[in-house]
Order: sequence, then structure tokens, then C-alpha cells
Amino acid sequence: MHETANSSQQSAPASSRAWGVAAFLAGWLVPGLGHALLRRWSRAVVFFLAVVALAVVGVWLRGDIFNLFSGDPFEFLGSVSDLGAGLLYPLARNLHIAADVSRAAGDYGTRFFAAAGALNLLCAFDAYAIGAGFKR
Repeated sequence: MHETANSSQQSAPASSRAWGVAAFLAGWLVPGLGHALLRRWSRAVVFFLAVVALAVVGVWLRGDIFNLFSGDPFEFLGSVSDLGAGLLYPLARNLHIAADVSRAAGDYGTRFFAAAGALNLLCAFDAYAIGAGFKR
């Protein structure tokens, strides 16, 4: 058997993978917390502010926060994106602000909150990659 020329693509040790999973879960629950655990302070602050700003604007515009257990497959997909916002999802669901998607602002609000969830998931995966040693 021959060795690969690029040894930097070897898998990370199990302990660093566990650290990456911990950073992912922390970053998913609270935006930026995974990067804060990894002492990436500027990324943590920027990601926290960006995700929270998107979520707050989405709620302020009275966007629809999707229900996870509805029978509609499209609403389920929307709720998966909303769940990406971590603890902001149950917070927004419990605010009891009636969604108003009959006007453009409400529809934009729905998209803003979904974008907050998608961005938070990307940030959490970035925290995993750094914590697991795949990225510096």
C-alpha cells in the first residue's frame, strides 16, 4: 500500500472530535457560544450579533415561526430551518406574536427567522470544524 502525499487530511483524534461536537452543540443552542468556548472571541461576537439580529427582525416583522409537528411537509422543512436558531426558536414560539404573512413584511419576517436558523447552523458547523481540528 502506498501512503497519501498529503498527511494533513488525516482524521482528527477522538478527543478533538468530542471537543468539536461540544462546540457544535453549544454553538447551536446559543449563537456564538461554540466559538467562545474555542476562544475565538471576535467570531463569537459577530456570529451572535448576526444571528440574533436576523431572529429579532424576523419576529419584529411578525414572521411565521413554524410548528415542528404539523402535518404539512413544507411547514416541517421551515421548522427545521427555524430550529437551527437554537434556543431562539422556543423563545420566539413562546412570545405569542400572531404571524401576519398576509402582508409583505410578515413574509419577510418568516424568511429572516429562517435565515437566522440557517446561519446559526453554518456557524455551529464552523465551530465543530475548528474544535475537531479540521480548520484553524
